[in-house]
Parts: sequence; C-alpha cells; structure tokens
Amino acid sequence: MTKRGIVVAAALIAAISLASLSARSEEPRLGDIKRTHLMKEALSAPGREVIQVRVDFPPGVVAVRHSHPGEELVYLIEGELEYRLDGRPPLIRKAGDVLLIPHGVHHAVKNVGSGNAAELATYIVETGKPLLTLGR
Repeated sequence: MTKRGIVVAAALIAAISLASLSARSEEPRLGDIKRTHLMKEALSAPGREVIQVRVDFPPGVVAVRHSHPGEELVYLIEGELEYRLDGRPPLIRKAGDVLLIPHGVHHAVKNVGSGNAAELATYIVETGKPLLTLGR
C-alpha cells in the first residue's frame, strides 16, 4: 500500500471511530467494520489492479458514504445489507446476491439484519490510488 493509501485508510478509521463515539444509542453505530484483505495483484490491463477484501458488518453498523477508483463487485456471503448508491433507490441484498458498484459512484452500506453481515468485495481499480475516498 502506498504512503497516501495508508494515510487515507488511517483517516477513514479515525473518522469512523470518532463518529461512533459521538453517535447516540438510537442511531446506527459507525465503527466495528472488520476488513480482511485477501488479495492484491496487478492485472494484465496497464495501470489496473485487483484487490479482494472480506468485509464484516455487525448488526446496525454503517459504512459511511465513499467511492472507489474503479469498479466494486460484491458477493454477499451472509446477512442483509442495504446499499445506497447515489442516483438510485436503496437496494437490500441478502446472502448469495451480487452487486456491481460502478467506478466513482458514491455509496453507503448498512447492516439491516439481526446478525452479522459479510460481503466479498472485489475491486478492479487504478494502481496506486487510494482504495476509497470519503464522500463529500
């Protein structure tokens, strides 16, 4: 990971942590997302790489609005997640469902089920760019 990527990831973790500390009990928790990095490899297309991550969301947890420098392909492993992509109505996906999030589209994700939710996120992104950018 590049120095810039590490700084962006640290900023995201700090923002999520601060938001979860200030959240009232009736609001969704913003922290507690667990990301398990599985793979990062260069692709045959110049300037592109694939990154694969398992993302676990405890009940009520929200991944704040963000975007990626390429496509995100999602396979829902377990639970129910609500995806809010800019310009589209909210989508609820359940275990076994898939979703394509286009390049640069801002989105937020929330666990709307009663148990853990997990997705396998496969990113096909520009090499050397931060994996995610917080929404504005």
